[in-house]
Amino acid sequence: MITRKIFLKGILGLCLVFPFFSKAQTTSSFDRGSYINKNDTLPYRFVFPKNFDPQKKYPLILVLHGAGERGNDNEAQLKFGPKLFLNDTIRAKYPAIVIFPQCPKDGWWSNVQMKQDSSGKWKWTFVEGGVPTTAMKSLLGLLDQWLDKPFVDKHRVYVGGLSMGGMGTFEILRRKPDLFAAAFAICGGDNAQNAKVYAKKVPLWIFHGAKDNVVPSDHSIIMVNAIRAAGGNPKFTLYPNDGHNSWDDAFAEPGLMGWLFSHQK
Repeated sequence: MITRKIFLKGILGLCLVFPFFSKAQTTSSFDRGSYINKNDTLPYRFVFPKNFDPQKKYPLILVLHGAGERGNDNEAQLKFGPKLFLNDTIRAKYPAIVIFPQCPKDGWWSNVQMKQDSSGKWKWTFVEGGVPTTAMKSLLGLLDQWLDKPFVDKHRVYVGGLSMGGMGTFEILRRKPDLFAAAFAICGGDNAQNAKVYAKKVPLWIFHGAKDNVVPSDHSIIMVNAIRAAGGNPKFTLYPNDGHNSWDDAFAEPGLMGWLFSHQK
């Protein structure tokens, strides 16, 4: 006979173990890779569609993480987003190759400068044009490497990211406006002058939290207006009660994958 004390200890044990099991399960679903160019290394994780057939062609989705997930452990970048792309229903309906690269510890995807003012608020300055950062150079090299593979559908290449990765999304669109079929940017930003490069070429869905005190929502609003002024027609979702973690709601949007896959070059 199982006593109440033993039963409760068993339940507590499951509660403690299950989150770690879930994380390990998510992490283990992604294979490891590294892009190496001379002295620069860009770790990345990737997952193939279920029942992958190398004789077929599949869409490629590039997902860029935020500043908090930088490093070289090739794991931290899987903190946000993988749950969507590992969902069985999503994988069955939208089979794709999904890549999560990891930006180096002190690197940045985009040419952006940040500093705190006297009140502790972060101020972001986005560069117009400019040469790519070391991380962006590696990212472009990684992308070219995968585009050379015969099973990648070059007409259905997508990119998205959150926070620093949202900024990187805008930047890579400027550098490859003729490549990407669609993109999503979560709580990011860019220099408004850059919008004219990709406004008419890449459909965008932009997300932000109205209460974001790290990357103010004004940065996304500026980009929405700049893209529209340049002839684009971006979707824009502003979550009224979200702070900086608006990616939780964005990745939970039921229409995100359908919208993404509705576009091709």
